[in-house]
Amino acid sequence: MPLEVPSKTFTREEVAKHNTEDDIWFIIDTVVYDASEFLDAHPGGEAVLRQVAGQDATVAFYNLHRQEVLQKYSDLAIGTIAGEKQSIITPQPGDLSTVPYAEPLWLTPQFKSPYYNESHRRLQKALRKFNDLHVTPEAIEREKDGKYISQELIDKMSNAGILHMRMGPGKHLHGVNLLDGAVKGEEFDYFHDLICGQEGVRPACRGFQDGNMAGMTIGLTCILNFCDHNPTLKKRITDEVFSGQKKICLAITEAFAGSDVAGLRTTAVKTPDGKHYVVNGTKKWITNGAFCDYFVTGVNTGKGLSVLLIPRGEGVATKQMKTSYSTTAGTAYVTFDNVKVPVENLLGGENKGIYVILSNFNHERWMMCCATVRYMRLVVEECLKWAHQRLVFKKRLIDQPVIRQKLAKMIALCESHQAWLESITYQMCQMPYAQQAKHLGGPIALLKMSCTRAAHEIADESVQIWGGRGLTQTGMGRIIENFNRGYKFDAILGGAEEILGDLGVRQAMKFMPKAVL
Repeated sequence: MPLEVPSKTFTREEVAKHNTEDDIWFIIDTVVYDASEFLDAHPGGEAVLRQVAGQDATVAFYNLHRQEVLQKYSDLAIGTIAGEKQSIITPQPGDLSTVPYAEPLWLTPQFKSPYYNESHRRLQKALRKFNDLHVTPEAIEREKDGKYISQELIDKMSNAGILHMRMGPGKHLHGVNLLDGAVKGEEFDYFHDLICGQEGVRPACRGFQDGNMAGMTIGLTCILNFCDHNPTLKKRITDEVFSGQKKICLAITEAFAGSDVAGLRTTAVKTPDGKHYVVNGTKKWITNGAFCDYFVTGVNTGKGLSVLLIPRGEGVATKQMKTSYSTTAGTAYVTFDNVKVPVENLLGGENKGIYVILSNFNHERWMMCCATVRYMRLVVEECLKWAHQRLVFKKRLIDQPVIRQKLAKMIALCESHQAWLESITYQMCQMPYAQQAKHLGGPIALLKMSCTRAAHEIADESVQIWGGRGLTQTGMGRIIENFNRGYKFDAILGGAEEILGDLGVRQAMKFMPKAVL
């Protein structure tokens, strides 16, 4: 859809006359702009605008700016060139991209997929529009200013059923209105879950991606699956979190123990009357910990690991940590100083917390694969568009064989990992949880390891294509810079690449027959 501009028309000769000190007009894609009153406000200074006064500035503009700049300053448009039509597409909320490989094949009209039905397509369309209208604008601002997600956006997601959907398939979705009926909770499967994960990445703000209730997606799972012994507590916590009034996170990692969860040093000792645990210790790199109300916490109970639900209160302190991505993620250092926790808040049994912790990993790692693959695709789209519009040595970048080779590699990595992801997702849909735990832990670990290796390659090639803009947090290369700065989070969180690769091979060894050469 073209930009909406005033209906008045001009000739190119008329525009050419407006090239004086105080009277500056120019043309971008047949739209006429009057920048006379904008000179002082232009972020790039007056000289750039004066250089194109009275001229067609289309090529110069798209060498410096993204399309959304025209939408931001649409009030400068005064009309169009008579007899000419706009040729550049302005995406509308909810639109699919028409750039080749910008969408997964199942969303490309000429391709078919056995995995997706109409409910998946309805959900994708509704989520795309919701995110474009409500999530992306806030994500971009929060990524820049580092503030936490607004309660207003959380409330909107809660009312739309998005918070519920982000927990994956389950009874918690039954009877919930999901995006005005886009999908029924009873039919929500892992492909719907995949769509939620991939559409949520499209704002291209890695810090906000985690700041947007990522702690809930890995913390509330423990309540849903391991709090049946205390239905009153389970209902209260899930109602509070799904309504958006309370926030929850998973607090496992410590400075002493990352992937080595068995090495946790935070202790929980029962009081003499047996009614409470007293918790002491620290947690580090806790996503959303800076603003959460509840901490699903891994503790050492003497004979093994246990998991406790610890509310924020006396003895609980959090400190914002500065990491490579935006502080909007709320990454925290958490201290527990003689915190009394009711024994009823024990999840999964005393000294049996390792099962609670491990039960989370497959879905968490799979979600990270969904997100990584989709962000890779965003980068490919950006590179394809940039290579077609950027002129260097009087040629487009796309006309250089070395650039086409880089793009070929990036596209192949995207498509192959999306296909692998969909294959594993299909298995998840066919297997009950016990079989998933037995057969999919290794494949998911290998997929995550391979996804983040592919992300490394794509980040590297994309920065080479974009040059200095790929290292700049604002402007044309914003998405490239954000991906390059943030892709390593997925290589570490949820299990480091080396740990996961070893896990994948060791699981294969369990099923190795006594075969010989």
